[in-house]
Amino acid sequence: MERKGEPVSVVAPVQVPAPAGIDAGIDVGSGAAADLEHERALHRLDAITPRVCELLAHLYPTHDTARLHARLAEVTLAAAARRRLELRRLDARREVEPRWFQDAAQIGYVAYAERFGGTLAGVTARLGHLSDLHVTYLHLMNVLRARDGENDGGYAIVDYTDVDPSLGTRDDLVALADDLHRRGIALCLDLVLNHTAAEHPWALAAKAGSALHRDRYLVFPDRTEPDAWERTLPEVFPEMAPGNFTWDDDLQGWVWTTFNSYQWDLDYANPDVVVEMLAVMLELANLGVDVLRLDAIAFTWKRLGTNCQNQPEAHLLAQLFRAYVSVAAPGVVLKAEAIVAPRDLVPYLGAHRHERPECHLAYHNQLMVMVWNSLATADARLAVESLALLPPTPREAGWVSYLRCHDDIGWAVDDAVAGQVGLDPVAHRAFLAAFYRGDAPGSFAIGAPFSSNPAVADERTCGTAASLAGIERALLDGDPEVLDLAVRRLLLGYAIVCSFGGIPLVYMGDEIALLNDWSYRDRPEQACDSRWVHRPYMDWSALDQPADSVARRVLAGMQHLIDVRRRTPALSAGGETYLHRHDRLSVLAYERRHPVHGRFYGIANVGPRSVSLTSDALRWAGLEEPVELLGGDVSVDEPWLRLGPLSMGWFVDARDGGVQPAPPAPASSTEPSTASPRSTARSPLA
Repeated sequence: MERKGEPVSVVAPVQVPAPAGIDAGIDVGSGAAADLEHERALHRLDAITPRVCELLAHLYPTHDTARLHARLAEVTLAAAARRRLELRRLDARREVEPRWFQDAAQIGYVAYAERFGGTLAGVTARLGHLSDLHVTYLHLMNVLRARDGENDGGYAIVDYTDVDPSLGTRDDLVALADDLHRRGIALCLDLVLNHTAAEHPWALAAKAGSALHRDRYLVFPDRTEPDAWERTLPEVFPEMAPGNFTWDDDLQGWVWTTFNSYQWDLDYANPDVVVEMLAVMLELANLGVDVLRLDAIAFTWKRLGTNCQNQPEAHLLAQLFRAYVSVAAPGVVLKAEAIVAPRDLVPYLGAHRHERPECHLAYHNQLMVMVWNSLATADARLAVESLALLPPTPREAGWVSYLRCHDDIGWAVDDAVAGQVGLDPVAHRAFLAAFYRGDAPGSFAIGAPFSSNPAVADERTCGTAASLAGIERALLDGDPEVLDLAVRRLLLGYAIVCSFGGIPLVYMGDEIALLNDWSYRDRPEQACDSRWVHRPYMDWSALDQPADSVARRVLAGMQHLIDVRRRTPALSAGGETYLHRHDRLSVLAYERRHPVHGRFYGIANVGPRSVSLTSDALRWAGLEEPVELLGGDVSVDEPWLRLGPLSMGWFVDARDGGVQPAPPAPASSTEPSTASPRSTARSPLA
């Protein structure tokens, strides 16, 4: 909880030797190689010591900073000693190329393990599909051991370092990670930072009377303090789990439960929680996890009188975890799951008054919302003004961009920006909710409402990308022309996601246009949570359908987008994106400037009718010799640039890339060079 006091000055570096005895019982190999690995870990620890001691002093001013650092260092060095040789080799490669996750060849895929392969062994058996898509990053959900029954889709954890028994064992997870690494694919797993399940061993010990474990949660003897907190706390699930506190008979107290009554918030003002969670992170890293998705990180620090989101200490915690993880597992990346307002989002990438190493990656939630808004309205103005508000991204960090995911869509429309483009923000959010429910006149979508809260005029939306894009309705109506537009709409969404910046994520089944799964209503444990509508089982038979089927048409379109992206270095992260304004309301245009790979210009028509605009748009984007890459329904007929319905052009400058500065051609040369700076993409270090 809130810590009060004067600002703490920068602390002098604290020299912490390797804690005695950490090598006991640990197989670290033998001889000079093991000694060298241990020495490297100590050097990394020395390098972070001044920074982490400063962070610890700010987070825990009443604690002994040196002693706390020594505890964390012991956990870190023990994990470093246990790290397998194959993972150390991967670390070494990534230390040479620390921005490996920014490469344009990075392609992400997100799947529920059970619904993709049944078990972890089943997932392993299906990895050929991911290789065919050139996937380099797999986010596998619902893997760790969650509570039985309702568990928020697997986000109520009872054991952070064990696998759900229905999926397999820890050995199966290690085998999957090793197979992924052989294929050049990084593994991402969820680490639920903010809370545990009420059945977690810590919670059970607290219920049994352990004061040590009770102090890892936020428990109050009566309603006095909870009522004070509630005055400024929003409700995350107002329909399913109203309020933020739950009475527990065993504790004889009110426990903080931001999300559900069975998910108990951890108290990060207790440094024991930090020590324990660091140990969890490093254990997962040593199983072969490459990317840790820090679930609900925005909620981790509480301060009375605020909404208890995005507090400064939440950022300091992320910086602290990154520093210690970099000692034991320097190739591991942290990803922030912070679904917050744009002005609050970029700081999770380390963008503060001065840049700080924080999370390597963060979700670009605003892009997802604005793509769906633009497709519903055939108007890009709100997207242009909203996305232009994002502060610059630190060059060492990057986004993960997505069209759909396992969660709902919250219509995060900034009131001021909506007013700027002539919209009533409350009415527009209501319109979007109705449109994607399928209830608004002219809607092409079929979706489901989630967590409606009339008190604040808030309703979120569920549905697969294909159903929200109009494919489900077009198939029901039997209209081939409308179906063609729906397929175009889905592929356009992914064309934007693949080019706006960062790692594009393909949500399982989107590549074959999986529709809503309404059977969730028949399962009592899921019927009250409409998010299950967009969590269907993978339909492997769709891959064997005729080439002109919807599934195969979408798959071919997705493969083309991915192939072109992989060969376009200008789409690597590490540059900046600039929005362009056009008088054609349906045109969404943006320019990416990469300091090494040059310029990229994406221009999309989010409307169902063709538009033409001046070809000067390409020169305004700074392209001297524009080359279009996708080869779709886009043409340049001077003086016009024509965009077909729901189509997009990807342009680069033929003068970019290659050797710079380019030496003059030899005087005797008569044959033109056949080399193309865009003929290949760098291999991802995954």
